[in-house]
Amino acid sequence: MRHAVREQPVDAGHPTETHAADDRELTPTARGRTARPEPDCPAEVALTAVSGRWTTLVLRELMGGPLGFSELRERLPELPAKVLSQRRRELGERGLVSVERRRGFPVRTSYTLTGGGRALRPLLIELYATGEGLLAMDPSVSRSAPFE
Repeated sequence: MRHAVREQPVDAGHPTETHAADDRELTPTARGRTARPEPDCPAEVALTAVSGRWTTLVLRELMGGPLGFSELRERLPELPAKVLSQRRRELGERGLVSVERRRGFPVRTSYTLTGGGRALRPLLIELYATGEGLLAMDPSVSRSAPFE
């Protein structure tokens, strides 16, 4: 007895199955329909923008307007100065924060979100809401987070 020859390739999946890469809401442009993380994938760009411990909190504080180093330290007292300096530098390199140095003694420095930094506001709001939803479904989710 011979078996019928398959008309679909082995990896084609079931004909009624949908694939995430075909979901136009998840990947409305070709940039997002990649088989591996690419530096110009919009989702990867957004995640890189907010990546790094303390980054979302620094961005959150700067959403209210320009702040100096000391003001950021006051608002985030547990954030080590070294880490704040690193995050500020990274956010500057990513084009999300600009630095303004005012003349005088002592020199005053303030950090301001650029247009790109301000554009992260909806993402931060959605990340928070999604986190709340995940915690409501399963509080143990927080135990897998990378915290010290």
